[in-house]
Amino acid sequence: MYLNDIVKYKKYKVININADEIIKRRLFDIGLIKGTKIELLYESPSKNIKAYLIRDSIIAIRNKDAKSIEVGAIDD
Repeated sequence: MYLNDIVKYKKYKVININADEIIKRRLFDIGLIKGTKIELLYESPSKNIKAYLIRDSIIAIRNKDAKSIEVGAIDD
């Protein structure tokens, strides 16, 4: 499953990031690494950009980039 496919308010963790080096570096800089917990909070009206809760911060990520982030569901 990829980040652009997750449902709101359910918790996931990052399994792998398959982005190009520039995007991968930016994601690493905001703390998005393997094992990071992530949750979808908001979607833009166009659904092209979504806001995620990552390490107590809300971060917007384009679907184009979210498609390269592999995630797995976390059982509560």
